[in-house]
Parts: sequence; structure tokens; C-alpha cells
Amino acid sequence: MYEWRQLSSEERLDVLEMRKLKKLPWHSPPHFGKEDGLYHITAACYEHASILSQKQRLSDFESRLIDGILGDGVGEIKAWVVLPNHYHFLLKTDLPEFGKWIGKLHNKTSTQWNGEDGLRGRKVWHRYSDRKIRGEIHYYRTINYIHFNPVKHRYAENAREWPWSSFIGYEEKYGREELVRWWLDYPITGYGIGWDE
Repeated sequence: MYEWRQLSSEERLDVLEMRKLKKLPWHSPPHFGKEDGLYHITAACYEHASILSQKQRLSDFESRLIDGILGDGVGEIKAWVVLPNHYHFLLKTDLPEFGKWIGKLHNKTSTQWNGEDGLRGRKVWHRYSDRKIRGEIHYYRTINYIHFNPVKHRYAENAREWPWSSFIGYEEKYGREELVRWWLDYPITGYGIGWDE
């Protein structure tokens, strides 16, 4: 996943030159959405370190994300999952406004956790990435992907076992049969390859 460290100096210069030519940020995910829309938001702890591995920290961070997004009017949450080293949200939002808001939350949580862990200066977050939802198929595949993520990363045997997710709420609202239908109609085959491995 972190190929940069395995590149030679010459290869790194080539990558940076390509990113400059494409007017992409040199070392962070580009943000393409400039308007209101439905986005799959992903953020990972730096180098995928499991900084949220404690149950209390997972619960607190999940609450801060959900309560903050809803309470601050940042967006409308469609689905989510919070894991020990990253999170995913399906969110209707104004992306530039969300970017400002999430930057503040990442800063606050980094400062808090580094203080709690006695690791001042540790890099906690590696920004966030976004993918605009392009239609119904992409929408339902993203919901399936988000809900299956704890299983994919071996944090749970099935989606119901992971409490830091919207899955149980979906199951209560739509029923198991409907979720199975979504799973069959909108498979996640290949979803996440290259960016969530």
C-alpha cells in the first residue's frame, strides 16, 4: 500500500513530476468534487496504524463524526463504518465545507489521542479521499462495501458483529431479505482494489 518508500529517488521524482503536470497535490489524495453531492469519504490513520483500537476510542470517534456532521449541518449521512485504522462514510455534503470541518476534527482528535498516548507530534491522520457517487449501482455497491468492510479487514466474522457501523440500523429498517437482495444485485467485486487494501 505504501509504495512511496520502496521507490528509488529517480522514481519518486517521476511520480512528483507526473502529479505536478496533472495539477494534483504532491503527497495527498486529490479532491475533485467542488459542489454539493453524494460522496464516499474515506480517511485512514497515517500508515494505517491502529490508533483507534480501543473500544472506547472507536465509540467516541464514531459519536464525534456522526454528531458533528449532523449537528454542525455538514451533511446527511447515508452509511458509515469506523475501524481501528480508517473509516468510510457515504455522505451527502458540500465537499469544500466538509473538508474544512473534517480537518478540524482530525486536528482535535490527533491532539487528544497523542496526549493520551504520550506521543506528542505523532502523525495520526493521512487526510481523506472522496469519490463522487455516479448513480444507483455505485450508490448500493458503496453501501455494501462500507457494511462489509469490517469483514474484509478481518475485524468481524459478519457485518452484524461490528457495532461501529450503520449496518444494524439498515437491517432493522430494510430487513435481512432486502439487504441480501442488495448484496446480490450490487456486488462489491473489485471495489476498493488499489486504495483500501
